[in-house]
Amino acid sequence: MSADSLSILWLTIRIATAATFFVGIPGIAIGYLLARYDFRGKSLVSALTGLPLVLPPTAVGLLLLRLFAFDGPLNAMGIDLDVLLTWRAAVVASAVMSLPLVVRTARVAFDGVDPRLESMSRTLGHGRMRTLFGTTLPLARRGLIAALILGFTRALGEFGATVTVAGNIPGKTQTLASGISAAQQAGDDARATMLMSVALVLGFAAILSAEHLSRRRGESSAR
Repeated sequence: MSADSLSILWLTIRIATAATFFVGIPGIAIGYLLARYDFRGKSLVSALTGLPLVLPPTAVGLLLLRLFAFDGPLNAMGIDLDVLLTWRAAVVASAVMSLPLVVRTARVAFDGVDPRLESMSRTLGHGRMRTLFGTTLPLARRGLIAALILGFTRALGEFGATVTVAGNIPGKTQTLASGISAAQQAGDDARATMLMSVALVLGFAAILSAEHLSRRRGESSAR
């Protein structure tokens, strides 16, 4: 790999890691909320968090673009984050696009924890928070790790929303996905193939890890 390609790979991993970090706790919290509580507006929350999964990525990017634009609602409220056309915009876009996978996988992980075990913990005098951190999270940990891995994988391959708000600036915002597109448009098939191969290896390794964790979780539940 050339130095330029290594730079693209490193930037992509940094962006995907940051996006997973920012979306991890909120995504897991929403997954827990949807798995354990019935409340007014639950279907709305589920639909809103799943929306980026069904919308065209460019549509999500356009919404973010208008949100962060100079004449957008955030600036109207005096909040100037200055993220457009920076790597921070790529992080935001990747986080938004990976949120549905994190929430849905976390929800499945919490659904796999027997509520009776949580009830037993509370009958022993443990409060909700102690039960959550001492019983629920440890039992769901494999599924939650899988949720973070899938979110990271989604962030690695994000293109449409990212290129809309962050652009495709070499050395600044160009990721694996946008690098492949740029190489293809430039007729550099060798570079496009090499970057595609790197993306395939990273994606395959991440999904294989998530599948392994899910299988181990299923075997543990069966025992």
